[in-house]
Amino acid sequence: MPIPLIIDTDPGVDDAFALALAAASPEVELIGVTTVFGNVSLENTTRNALRLLALLGRDDVPVGVGASRPLVHPQPHLSSAHGSDGLSGYAGTLPEPTRGPDARDAVTLLRELLDAADRPVTVVPIGPLTNIALLLAAHPHVKAKIGRLVVMGGGVTGGNVTATAEFNVWSDPEAARRVLVEEDVPTTLVPMDLTRRCAVAGGWLAELAGTSEVAAALVGLTPDYLATYRRFLGWDGMAVHDAVAVAEAVRPGILTSTAFPVDVDCSFGPNRGALVVDRRLEVDAPKELDIALDADLDGLRAFLFDRLGALGARQ
Repeated sequence: MPIPLIIDTDPGVDDAFALALAAASPEVELIGVTTVFGNVSLENTTRNALRLLALLGRDDVPVGVGASRPLVHPQPHLSSAHGSDGLSGYAGTLPEPTRGPDARDAVTLLRELLDAADRPVTVVPIGPLTNIALLLAAHPHVKAKIGRLVVMGGGVTGGNVTATAEFNVWSDPEAARRVLVEEDVPTTLVPMDLTRRCAVAGGWLAELAGTSEVAAALVGLTPDYLATYRRFLGWDGMAVHDAVAVAEAVRPGILTSTAFPVDVDCSFGPNRGALVVDRRLEVDAPKELDIALDADLDGLRAFLFDRLGALGARQ
């Protein structure tokens, strides 16, 4: 029986690959998508989610509109990697959705989907954690219905938006601290330390584009993002951060995790938004977080390619 899956997202090029992987995987049943500010504005992330689901033939999946800003303190928007519209300027090449977002806001949709579920639900937040923090604060009873959170975010050894902070956690540190540190929900964190190591090459993308029209449309969203990562990586490739997190949700254990005590820096100094991971041995801590730090990288890329390459056959 497939695992019920909800994705909380801010599409985003790598978010597009993550949604496609969920749609392509029979192990999971995508029952809902919620949107949040992040890579671009909430208006754009919501529009992108609706268009991507239309491309994937999943107009049946409700899309709840979430937070347009952080919980407490506004943050400047610094992401340009995904282009002006979040999809390298190519959002308009995707099918126009035949419907709008759900009448329920993101938190209400999350609560109702969790309440209605007859088995534990995996929730995969791949943007700022604002919606998830609001859900757990307003409706703590739903924690019993969440089988696992699989969160893409944080950097154990450094950041990308600052020297120490990764974008998703930096975008709303207070929300990230509530979800990752204060709440008692089974959680696997997939940090950028691993997702960067899982980057795919330009040739991998070109080969994927030849498998189907759907895959070609996904690869067609990558030019700005790929150009950014060529500079970051120093070679012709790009990170598919969010798809790595969804891979772990689809196939638990495809990533290798280790438990560590963590905190999130919510100060206003240079380390704001940093993930603080205590990697000392035998630390007495009230809570430890499973952090995915390793994987069979070639095996993971092959898994992503096989699933995404089969999308056309599944339509």
